[in-house]
Amino acid sequence: MSEKTIALVTGANKGIGYEIAAGLGALGWSVGIGARDEQRRDEAVAKLRAAGVDAFGVTLDVTDDDSVAAAARLIEERAGRLDVLVNNAGIAEGWPDVPTALDPQVLLRMVDTNVVGVVRVTNAMLPLLRRSAHPRIVNQSSHVSSLTFQTTPGMNRGGISGGYTPTKTYLNAVTIQYAKELEGSGILINLACPGYVATDLNGFQGTLTPAQGAAASIRLATLPDDGPSGGLFDADGVVPW
Repeated sequence: MSEKTIALVTGANKGIGYEIAAGLGALGWSVGIGARDEQRRDEAVAKLRAAGVDAFGVTLDVTDDDSVAAAARLIEERAGRLDVLVNNAGIAEGWPDVPTALDPQVLLRMVDTNVVGVVRVTNAMLPLLRRSAHPRIVNQSSHVSSLTFQTTPGMNRGGISGGYTPTKTYLNAVTIQYAKELEGSGILINLACPGYVATDLNGFQGTLTPAQGAAASIRLATLPDDGPSGGLFDADGVVPW
């Protein structure tokens, strides 16, 4: 069994996920780079290793049961446990995606990745997380998930969205339920809001760098044992629901 802290970051071949992996790797952790694109995954692992990170590739499609199960087996064989899971993988299909013009199949794809995918990966990894002395789960949310922000006049968080934005609100609700179920287990599970980050998700229109967007997730991944669980946070602190 590895003595290093073992982390898995989904969607880690680029953008915020890559920077989360880089940040955790800089702490001396061994970091699994979860991604479904083999070439991009291998390139990310090579780049991280060149920077001194103990990175390893994990073939992972969060929408596929078999792929997720295989990823869990790989981590068990490699390390015998998992200390930190960062559910970063997510998709958006067009922006803004107004509800009156939303294709139901597009919505289902987003739900399958952004919500069901998180449940699928989390449940597969929980047996490994339970073997950790300090298990942490971080789910990648967004400021647009906040119903407070969405309903406060003048906030204008992200425009009208019938697809992506509600999937993040749904993820928030699911994460709260995980926190309630896992209370007392030692597993802390929280949601991170990266901010408006320049990634391909928004056509690189964001005002923050991916490294800046990774800060909230890295902080939640390294919480002390008496840290919060079931909360929504950005790099500055608590985000209102």
